[in-house]
Amino acid sequence: MRIKYLTILMLLIGVYACSSFPYAKTNRQYIRQAKLLSKKLSLSPDKQSENQLSLAQKWVGTTNFDLRKPNFVVIHHTAQNSCEQTLKTFTLERTKVSAHYVICKDGTVHHMLNDYMRAWHGGIGSWGNNTDLNSSSIGIEIDNNGFEPFEQAQINSLLQLLAQLKNKYQIPVDHFIGHSDIAPRRKVDPNINFPWKTLANLGYGIWFEPDPNIQLQSGLTIKQALSLVGYETKDSIAAILAFKRHFRQDSSRLMNQADSSVLSQLIQAKLSN
Repeated sequence: MRIKYLTILMLLIGVYACSSFPYAKTNRQYIRQAKLLSKKLSLSPDKQSENQLSLAQKWVGTTNFDLRKPNFVVIHHTAQNSCEQTLKTFTLERTKVSAHYVICKDGTVHHMLNDYMRAWHGGIGSWGNNTDLNSSSIGIEIDNNGFEPFEQAQINSLLQLLAQLKNKYQIPVDHFIGHSDIAPRRKVDPNINFPWKTLANLGYGIWFEPDPNIQLQSGLTIKQALSLVGYETKDSIAAILAFKRHFRQDSSRLMNQADSSVLSQLIQAKLSN
C-alpha cells in the first residue's frame, strides 16, 4: 500500500512539473531533434555519399575541420503582442518559423536554438550574393508589435548579446542587418524606431550622416547603388523603403540629396572592405 501511495505521489509531482512549465514537452522535442541531427553529423562521409559516385575502396577522413559558424546577424521585431505569444509561435511545428534568440520587453533573453544550428527566421531573401541567410546567420527577435518604440531594457540586453556574438564568431561590422534589408518586398522589421545608429557607434553595423559634398557617382542610378550595397532591387521602391527605414530612419519613398550621400558612403565602405 505504501508503495502504491508513493507511486501516485510521484505521478502527481510529474504532472505538476509538466503543467507548471508549458514548454517542457517542446523542450523534449528539441532534444530529440538535436540528437537526430547529431547522428547525421557523426556519419562518416563514405556513408553519406550517393551510390553512383566512384568512391575509393577505403575512406580517408581529414583531421582538419570544425563546425560552420554564423557570419551574419539578422535583427527582427516580432510583430506580435507579447513575448509569450512569440515563444508559443516558435514552439508550434505548424508555424515553420523560429529564431536563435528572443528578447522580451523587460530585457529577458530566451536562447531558443544553438547558434550553430539553422533557424527559420529569414525566409526567402538575399543580401548581395548571399541568397540563403538562414544558413549563415543568427536570428534575433525583439518583442515589439512593429509600431512602438523599443524598450531600453531590450536594447541593453541586445547590445550585450551582440558583443558576445561578434567576439565569439568574429562577425564583420557590416554584417549586422535587419530583416527588411534581406527581404524588402516582404518585411519591414525592425521598424524605424530601432536605434541602428546606437548599434553602429558600438561596432554592430555601419552608419553615415548626410554630407552635402558627397553625391552618387555620375551615371550610377539609385537602383544600381542599392544593389551595390546589398539590396535586392527587383522592386526598386521596396528597396528604397528598406534602405531609408534602416539608414535614414524615414518612411518616405522619395530620395533626396542627403539620402544619396549616405548611399554613396555605404557603397564606398562596401568597396573598401
